[in-house]
Formats: sequence, structure tokens, C-alpha cells
Amino acid sequence: MLIGFVVLYLLMTIAIGLLAARKVHNSTDYIVAGRSLPLYVTIATVFATWFGSETVLGTSSTFLEKGIGGIISDPFGASLCLILVGLFFAKPLYRMKLLTIGDFFRLKYGRTIEVLISLAIMVSYLGWVAAQLTALGIMFHVITLNALSITAGILLGAAIVLLYTLFGGMWSVAITDFIQMVIIIIGLVIISYLLADKAGGVDVVIHHAIKAGKLSHFFPDASFPSILSFIAAWVTMGLGSIPQQDVFQRVMSAKDEKTAQRGSVIGGILYFIFAFIPIFLAYSAFIIDPELVNQGLAGDSQLILPHLILQHTAIPMQVLFFGALLSAIMSTASGALLAPSAMFAENIVRGFFPFLSDKAMLLLLRSTMVSFTGLALLYTLNSELSIFGMVENAYQVTLVGVFVPLFAGVYWEKANTTGAIGSILLGVTTWLTLTLAFPNSIMPAQLGGLIAAFVGMGLGSYLKKS
Repeated sequence: MLIGFVVLYLLMTIAIGLLAARKVHNSTDYIVAGRSLPLYVTIATVFATWFGSETVLGTSSTFLEKGIGGIISDPFGASLCLILVGLFFAKPLYRMKLLTIGDFFRLKYGRTIEVLISLAIMVSYLGWVAAQLTALGIMFHVITLNALSITAGILLGAAIVLLYTLFGGMWSVAITDFIQMVIIIIGLVIISYLLADKAGGVDVVIHHAIKAGKLSHFFPDASFPSILSFIAAWVTMGLGSIPQQDVFQRVMSAKDEKTAQRGSVIGGILYFIFAFIPIFLAYSAFIIDPELVNQGLAGDSQLILPHLILQHTAIPMQVLFFGALLSAIMSTASGALLAPSAMFAENIVRGFFPFLSDKAMLLLLRSTMVSFTGLALLYTLNSELSIFGMVENAYQVTLVGVFVPLFAGVYWEKANTTGAIGSILLGVTTWLTLTLAFPNSIMPAQLGGLIAAFVGMGLGSYLKKS
């Protein structure tokens, strides 16, 4: 019965996505939904930016293993990103009427920087998309009671997300995001109420977590290396995910700049609140089924929450949970597939072929999406990282190579092309050096890269004032 409901849900999602394609008449419709989304849809799409496999499976399992100190990057950093985008970037970028975030770098720093940064952002999406596809594979494996292998599940998930995003672009993403957000919220709230009752109440679960030391501190001790690690984890998502196309396209799809700003801030706050529900659900397993937790921690802790639902809830609750989980993952994955495809078409290809008609541009966008899905599948099937690890790695690239040129370009009038080049080179070189040559350094590689990027921007901009 569970499989039947899941199949029905997936077919409905595909149908909704394909119907949304009727709203696509040009590339602006495809990339930013014609800049016409009302506040409630903007909030839904912003909320769905991060509420995927990382939140439901990755963060919850990491909390079980490491406590609150292990989840600084998400949800704390991820929600910080969305709120900062709303407060400091939504209005100035919206006024520029850009199609992609890569367009900003072309206008501010020139074609070379546009290409370099667009490529860096596109590469970062391999890890992000891989995390979502891995989660879909795991879910289909669990739902079918292991009848479908994880690899087969990954391929099936990729095909479904690609199908409903391919034709409708951001319109498909926005409409399905809104419907999926409703399912996520309703499903998780009901499941939380049920499992809290099984565990003896919310207070019992929280008290158990406090007693176990899971909520006692953000970092293991007050030493300097621990504080640096804490800051690095926070800024990786909090700042490194700000210059990302999927965040940009969701915010820029709003009907006006005020909606863009409010949608981002409210979406970020809602994300922070609801991100703790999967954490609560997973931790309740310590009380409801300790043996399940021990088995999960000895094997794959990402499976603890799905197995808890399968073994301790009735079919209606299983349908709610897996419907909500698939909603979360697919809504995130769809936007993540669209983002690099849009950047490649707009910021790489179009720069060489500016005479492309809008019809040719739409064809290019769709064919690029198919190609990127193929690359993401190769990365997914050959990666040994956890979902949490894939996500953290994805945003180190943009933290050290992209955030500073964006921030300086918006808020520092002296920022110029030389400064941007200096920032990228010094930031990325420092990050790679610390990662490869000094892996045990007390300075986290991404934090060292970020500091170096600021230095590079300052030095470069002053050496050659534009």
C-alpha cells in the first residue's frame, strides 16, 4: 500500500510540473518564473531551497552522532544564509533585473570574472545535487523494502526530478515547491505529535538529549582550534551559499523587490524552525527503539529515521512521512538542477553566441539540464561521502572563491576587476593549500581561504583603482 501511494504521489508531482510548463513562453519565464511570484509562493520556494535530504536525513543523523555542535552549518548556517540574502542582497540585486547571479559578475567585473565564477558555482552544484539524488536512492530502497537497490533508486529519482523540471523550469519548481511545502509541514507536524506521544512527551525527549550532552555546547571545548572550527562550519553554509544560483533564482522570481526581501527572510526563519523537527523525530528513537539507534550508529545513521517510521507507525503515517520526505528532497533537487543549467546557458554559452534567439536559448537550457543531470549522476554513483559531507564540500568552493567578490561588488565602490581576480586566486589557492598540504592545521581550510579572499580583494582593488 505504501508503494502504491508513493507512486501516485510521484505521478501527481510530474503532472503538476508538466502543467506548469504551459506558463513558459521565454527564457525569463524558464529561469525566474517571469519575476511574478507572490509572497506566499516566494516563501515556499525559499524554504524549499535547503529543506531537502541534508535537513531531514543528513542533519538529523549528524545530531545523533555529534550533538548540536555537529550541526552548526545546517540549520544554523543555512538559515543565516537565507536571512542575510533577504536583509542585504535581495533588494540591490533585484533592482538590476538579472537572469542569473553570474550576470552580476559580468556587469561589475567583466566577462573573464563572469566565466570563472560561473564555472566555480556550477562545480559546487555537483555535491549539492548528488546529496539529493543519494537521498532519493535511499528512500526508494527503504520504501520498497530493499527490492530496489540504492543505485536503481538514484537513477529513478533523477529521472523523475528531471522530467518535471525540464519543461517548466522555475515555474515547475515554484508551483511544486508550494504544494510540497504544505505537505512537508503537515506531514512532519503530525508525525512529531505521534512519535512524541510514543516517547512519553516532548519534554522527555528533550530531557534525554540534555542528559546525554547533545544540547550542552556548540563546540567540544573553549580552545582556539574548536572556536575556529565552529566559525568555519557556520560560515561555510551561512556565507558560502549566499552566492548560489538556486538561492538567487528563487528570490529573484518574486513579483517585486519588497516581496523578494520579505520572502527570503520569512523563508529563512521558517526553515530554521522546521529544521529541528526531523532532529526531534530522529532523537526520539533513543527512547522508542534504542536497539534501532545502536544498529544505525554502527552502520548508516541516515537510515535511523526512515526505519523508525516504518517500524513504529501505521501505514497512513508512513505515507505522510515519506510523502513529506520525498517532497522535501525533490523540491530541493529540482531547483538545484535548474541553477547550474541556467548559468551555463546564460553565462558561458550566450557570451560566445550573443545572437541566440530566445527559442534557441530555451532549447539550450533544457539540453544543458539533461547533460548536468548525467554529470551529477556520475558524481553521485562514485562518491563515498555522506549526504552531510557532500553538502559541506559543495559550499566551500563558493565561500572561498565567490562570496567576497559578490559582497564587495554590492557594498564596496572601490571593488574592481583586479581585486576580484586577487580575491579568487588568493582565496582558492589558500583553501587548496591548507586542504592538501596542511590537513591537520588549526586553521580550517575554508576559513583560511575566506580570510585570504578578503585580503586579495583589498590588495587588488587598491593596486589598480578603476
